Amino acid sequence: MILNYKNLTEMTTKNSQMINWDNVFRHSKTFQERKPTKWEFLEEFFVRNFYEKLYETYPKKDDSWFVESSNDKSAYRKWWAGKKNGNHISSDVEDPNFSESWNKFYHYLFSAEFLSNIRKFSGVPVTKTKTVTFMLLTRGGYQLPHIHNVGPSTLILMLYFSKNWKKGDPGGTYVTPEEDESKMIFEPYNLDNSVMIFHDGPHAGHGVRFIEKDVERRAVQIYLEKYSPETGWSAYPIKRELKEI
Repeated sequence: MILNYKNLTEMTTKNSQMINWDNVFRHSKTFQERKPTKWEFLEEFFVRNFYEKLYETYPKKDDSWFVESSNDKSAYRKWWAGKKNGNHISSDVEDPNFSESWNKFYHYLFSAEFLSNIRKFSGVPVTKTKTVTFMLLTRGGYQLPHIHNVGPSTLILMLYFSKNWKKGDPGGTYVTPEEDESKMIFEPYNLDNSVMIFHDGPHAGHGVRFIEKDVERRAVQIYLEKYSPETGWSAYPIKRELKEI
């Protein structure tokens, strides 16, 4: 099947049941009432058969991945349509380098249904998908705890595609109210068809502990934000590059 925008639109219209929205909505009250910052970990985020298609065609590690190594992070990143993200904004375009299922899901991220359901779940007035980044961590990978705090209308989703993760092993994005790993309050261990959702804010600390085993933590990070054609994105201007998690 040749991928094009019309085909993707038709596929999304016929089958928007990619995500277990009933399961997502069951966690809405917990998310919205958490303090000092809103976050939630959800299992079985995707409809299982659709998830397996994404899992099977998650991009393999090769020279097309950007290697990021610094004092606060060691990770690999890959962008849709070859964009090197940083502050580059994602757009609703197809990419033949990814599978039909990935193109279908990517297109769905820009749909009115997806954004409406995310607003319903979170209570955060996001109106547009801002960035989509594939994130891969292997042995030696980590992310020191950090807080973006770029604005009150930003959500961060971290979707996981790693099977057979052992309880207690690093790799999931943990939650901490400060930039201090010792004050971690939650760390996910089921990284098979699950998602961490954060509402950005002054206490939305998160990171990844150092990975010692020979594994691949496969994930996709999505930024959602309020956007206006007149004023642009709602996030406060930041000079440094957006950190990934």
